[in-house]
Amino acid sequence: MGNGQKIVRPREGRKIAGVCQALANFFGLDVNIIRIVWLLAVLLGGTGFLAYLICWLVIPEEGR
Repeated sequence: MGNGQKIVRPREGRKIAGVCQALANFFGLDVNIIRIVWLLAVLLGGTGFLAYLICWLVIPEEGR
């Protein structure tokens, strides 16, 4: 899990801000799984949208 690497939002392969892609890369999972789980969190709990915005602000973009 993570293998000592830092979590960063990639510049390529992202749909909106790269948060799901960053988490998928960090945890070694398929990005589609992360996107589905995030969508369920938004639709069922409502906290997913706020968490996404926070991650967008906190996770640095690749190359910075």
